[in-house]
Amino acid sequence: MNRSSRFKTFFITGVSSGFGRALAQAALNDGHRVIGTLRRDDQRIQFDELKPGQSIGRLLDVTDTAAIAPLIDDVETQLGPIDVLVNNAGYGYEGVIEESPLEEMRKQFDVNLFGVVAVTKAVLPYMRKRRAGHIVNVTSMGGVVTFPGLGYYHASKFALEGFTEVLCKEMKPFGVAVTAVEPGGFRTRWAGAAMVHAERSIRDYDDMIEPLRASRRKRDGKQPGDPAKAARAILTLVDTPNPPCHLPLGRDALGFMREKLADMEYQFKTWEKLSVSTDFEG
Repeated sequence: MNRSSRFKTFFITGVSSGFGRALAQAALNDGHRVIGTLRRDDQRIQFDELKPGQSIGRLLDVTDTAAIAPLIDDVETQLGPIDVLVNNAGYGYEGVIEESPLEEMRKQFDVNLFGVVAVTKAVLPYMRKRRAGHIVNVTSMGGVVTFPGLGYYHASKFALEGFTEVLCKEMKPFGVAVTAVEPGGFRTRWAGAAMVHAERSIRDYDDMIEPLRASRRKRDGKQPGDPAKAARAILTLVDTPNPPCHLPLGRDALGFMREKLADMEYQFKTWEKLSVSTDFEG
């Protein structure tokens, strides 16, 4: 298929709703081709109909890691090079760490981290050999800052931040850009229907967690971030000659992340004497 160099082929995981759907729609509107993954066949058919020939749905559950490499190989062989990989599929888990079953942490990591790693590793050989491409991992401001009740989610996103930052350094010599996109609060289903909640059982946490849980429910659908504007920002990002390794999205994300950095610097200065006391003398 002959295409102008101005147009790109996007491979986006999780395009049924939220950021994935907003980005897919914006990319299609701009004339790009989008291969999107979905978990149900009815969703795949509906995605195919968005812009026939340009919106191409593929069935994939990112936790089915054995299916990932064959799918990427098929896309590269049958549809052509993937210019932009967007690892978007993910979900939130809310629960006090003490109350949350360990199995729920494994599930959170399977989707939010291991699925991303598996898709990325399948795409890397193609981009590296072409010396071109851009990998965008949708992490979260929750990969930099933390809030009570989201321990498993934060752990998965902190791990994804580390993975992305290393990959950014490893791919730079090959001309492949890698960016962690860190959204704040956006009007997606993340805090609503898409979030999994742990059962409450320990009353000692009531005063801390119940107001936070109620606040999240109340804010759902009223978050400051606009997914359509986030999509435009990501399209601008992948069209930038020297893209950053980190891109916070939203005024709230910038604010919380700057507060975290300032607090870390304060702690470094406060405890500097003890920190450097561990070096060998002479």
